[in-house]
Amino acid sequence: MKALVLAGGKGTRLRPLTYTSAKQLIPVANKPILFYALEAIRAAGIQEIGIIVGDTREEVKAALGDGSRFDARLTYIHQDEPLGLAHAVWTAREFLGRDSFVMFLGDNLIQHGVKGIVEEFNSVNVDALILLKQVDDPRSFGVAELAEDGRILSLEEKPKEPKSDLALVGVYLFSPAILDVIPTLQPSARGELEITDAIQKLITTGHPVRSHVHQGWWLDTGKKDDMLEANRVVLDEIQPRNDGTLDAESRVIGRVQIGAGSELIRSTVRGPAVIGSGCRLVDTFVGPYTSISDGVRIESAEIEHSIILDGSRVEAPGQRLEDSLIGRNVRITRVPTRPAALRLLLGDDSEVNLT
Repeated sequence: MKALVLAGGKGTRLRPLTYTSAKQLIPVANKPILFYALEAIRAAGIQEIGIIVGDTREEVKAALGDGSRFDARLTYIHQDEPLGLAHAVWTAREFLGRDSFVMFLGDNLIQHGVKGIVEEFNSVNVDALILLKQVDDPRSFGVAELAEDGRILSLEEKPKEPKSDLALVGVYLFSPAILDVIPTLQPSARGELEITDAIQKLITTGHPVRSHVHQGWWLDTGKKDDMLEANRVVLDEIQPRNDGTLDAESRVIGRVQIGAGSELIRSTVRGPAVIGSGCRLVDTFVGPYTSISDGVRIESAEIEHSIILDGSRVEAPGQRLEDSLIGRNVRITRVPTRPAALRLLLGDDSEVNLT
């Protein structure tokens, strides 16, 4: 069995971060989202992995290399335009050959990985196994309608009036039969070749298709709040480790990881939280569910339930940040000059909430 990981797309819902970074490489608990997908695939015993890439292909290649860090063999497959998941599969047809494969959306996180699902697929004679999850608002996802015996009756992409609350998780398992139906598809109203249409075509042409309702957590990290929720969930599972230094007035409470070369001066970190390498925190409080990447400097601030990426500086006496996603090399300062005013330099599609 092979794997196909989608790491293209424009990441419009995470702009402005995705103007300069692939959305799949934004870190959750200081690890790029894409790494979690590759680790889950390798844990399932799959070594041959195709990576669908787009405009950010060079950045993705630089992060993943040849795959040796994951004990995997990577093949990069360029998709000219993000024209749908079924189009991505068709783009990878030479890599896939006539092998079965698991397709994993690279900006998704799934508890317990895919080992059990792969084993289930290999133990039954089906042409597709789709992973489903109950969600509060299924209108943003592909939605499955099931019969009482669990058979799939229909699939629909982002319906205005969903027939169920069962969303398609970003993990699919296929036999090579999927490549036989994709050429028969027509683009949807969105101008894309939808994977839901391809699976529906398998069903209507008599191919066996099976579903599995996932009981653990599943996170689609397409928006800021999704990223923060993913960060919260992953941090809940970390184990404490301290490779940095603390002065006598600093405290670490709960499950906290601190990287090498980081120092805390008159600061408190309350976990779960992770501090990267080479960070410096002075007169600072870091609250639960916060991830601070490498080389960050924070002085005289309070930060909670946030993600701060590499090289940023926060020097804001009396300021509290929460529910925030701060990009790389950002500088947040408070200046004592009058008149008191906000001075902002913001990129396209930025969002600032003032109290």
